[in-house]
Amino acid sequence: MVNIVEILDRSSQGMTRPFLCKDEQGRLFYVKGGNADRRSLIAEWLCARLATAFGLPIAPYAIVHIPEALIAAASDPEVRELGSGPAFGSQRVPNVLEITWLQTQRVPRWLRQDILVFDWWIRNDDRNLTQFGGNPNLLWDTALAELVVIDHNAAFSRDFVASDFLNTHVFAVEWSAIVQDWIRRADYQRRLSESYAMLEKALSSCPPSWFWADYGVPAQFDVDAARRILQGFDQPDFWNTAP
Repeated sequence: MVNIVEILDRSSQGMTRPFLCKDEQGRLFYVKGGNADRRSLIAEWLCARLATAFGLPIAPYAIVHIPEALIAAASDPEVRELGSGPAFGSQRVPNVLEITWLQTQRVPRWLRQDILVFDWWIRNDDRNLTQFGGNPNLLWDTALAELVVIDHNAAFSRDFVASDFLNTHVFAVEWSAIVQDWIRRADYQRRLSESYAMLEKALSSCPPSWFWADYGVPAQFDVDAARRILQGFDQPDFWNTAP
């Protein structure tokens, strides 16, 4: 676990507006804690682990610890929203900006397809971008001209609609080429199977407190439902876009 020693700022972007924090080694992390619901913290951690196993270029991440004394000593009342204890940290990557529509065209096709399939698998309907704007939750490294993937807090969406996903996802145009290529589909199912194999390890490494919204009140995260969603990769209707 990464220990946070300083809370520097708060982001103006994102629904939870994560806090920029520094750890003992001087590394900077965007941290989500009490400012995010427990369901989204679990989703972030599980999908970060799954994305790593799948091979996506996700920003470095960790479960971070926020000391209670650090929150108590803060002069900014907003810091209390972060809270103490375990939180999800996404390490700040230098030289990045939110990706633009033109920059998405520079992403290699295989990577565009990987991200699309991964989001389809985890039911992440929060990576939307067209030439008219959107919220892609993708960063572009301007120095290396490379993509960085962030934010999976909306995964395992209970309101997931396949047609909406394929109308708004930043890389939706790649879908037809994937589903029509049986060899590509088989390869994806193999990779998804290998990624799914580490789910239980990811679940066991979640902080136990995240599974409770309050004393005696379970968090609104259905582990069995998440398992069923992720097990869908080898079902006949996995590639079916019908409602």
